[in-house]
Amino acid sequence: MTQPLLAPSFLATLDQLVLVSRRARVGTFKGERRSPRRGGSVEFADYREYAPGDDFRQVDWNAYARMEKLFLRLFVEEEDATIHVVLDASASMQWGENAAGATHSKWHYAQRLAAALGYIALVGMDRLSAGAIATETRDVVWMRPLRGKAQALKFFQWLESIAPGGNASPQNALTQYAAQARRAGPLFLISDLMAEGWQRAVQRLSEQQYEITMLHLLSPDELEPALEGDLKLLDSEIESTGFAATVEVTADYDLLERYRTRVREWQSEWARYCAARNISYLPITTAQAFEELVLSFLRKHQILK
Repeated sequence: MTQPLLAPSFLATLDQLVLVSRRARVGTFKGERRSPRRGGSVEFADYREYAPGDDFRQVDWNAYARMEKLFLRLFVEEEDATIHVVLDASASMQWGENAAGATHSKWHYAQRLAAALGYIALVGMDRLSAGAIATETRDVVWMRPLRGKAQALKFFQWLESIAPGGNASPQNALTQYAAQARRAGPLFLISDLMAEGWQRAVQRLSEQQYEITMLHLLSPDELEPALEGDLKLLDSEIESTGFAATVEVTADYDLLERYRTRVREWQSEWARYCAARNISYLPITTAQAFEELVLSFLRKHQILK
């Protein structure tokens, strides 16, 4: 029998968590997420002096009786957001199941992480929109928005239905996703960022007012490869197009040290790129215990609370 993406006991723990946003939300359904937008629907927040044109119904007459000045009652509205979870399903995401220290491929780890983030959004009564890009058969597979904890099983089934292994332009795929999703909001992007064009794709989403959290997922043997001797390396992203891209190398200490240095530089380049655009960038690996990643690491980095 296939194991569920998330165990029932872990789901019960996720029930206690909420997603953290850096921006105010604007929604049409009153969910459980607070927005700094002032309104008159849920919870008292503060007073301010009355100004001509203000809604006279919000005047606090008790305050007027005490101070002989007109004050308005301000409220915090609790509104929904559209939470977006987007997974990279390209060929390179299938790597890593047999890597030292890893128990699953990058793809399976990404599925579980997406399941956790999406579930928390549904419990919080936010709209959940999801997409998988560069799948085996299509550039984009989009899931119509769901809302409410009762829709969690449908979301998990959608995740499990995705077949990874494709090759698509990240920019084109994310443009298609945004056109289908229509409504911007917090967006969690889970990818190994191996394909060309990711920076242009992310730039475009940022310009469309998406609040992006980049979860840069790698396998431990992509960070610290245990290789030696003469090898022929194959580019899995290009291979999926039907063409073979290979390079012959001799893996010795100097080569591996240059490789490790280049990977660190690559991650640093991404960190700087994201910081300049107010994008959260979190490098993660499949060697991290999954529950620890969600319950500790993501809370430490203020993705969850």
